[in-house]
Amino acid sequence: MSANNTFLTVFLGSKTNPRMTAWNALPEAERLAKQKEGIAAWKAWAEKYQSAIVGMGGPLGKTKKVSQRGIEDTSNEMGAYMVVRADSHEAAAELFERHPHFTIFPGEPSRSCPFSRYRTPERLRPRIELSINYA
Repeated sequence: MSANNTFLTVFLGSKTNPRMTAWNALPEAERLAKQKEGIAAWKAWAEKYQSAIVGMGGPLGKTKKVSQRGIEDTSNEMGAYMVVRADSHEAAAELFERHPHFTIFPGEPSRSCPFSRYRTPERLRPRIELSINYA
């Protein structure tokens, strides 16, 4: 269990998965109708679980890989994230069963993991001194 019962969920998606290929092959009117249905379902899901949602998160942008070789562009399947609070890891995962991300939209399954906000120890925090001279 997370120290503060907070869990990070990452929504996955791949441009090359068969569901995305099928989604992109839909006639535009059908795809737009499913998109509208999916947005409505996502809003309904968020309303149903609003008390568990700590942070709505959002989409993740382009990825940079940082290594001993330097910085380079890369890609991965992480599409969006959300932070929720639940009594257990299992309970956090259960919030996302039948989520519109993969029941309506062509997303991959989501992943949830314990999340705790890191606090820099006091001795390592930078000291800021402010001096104001009104002369």
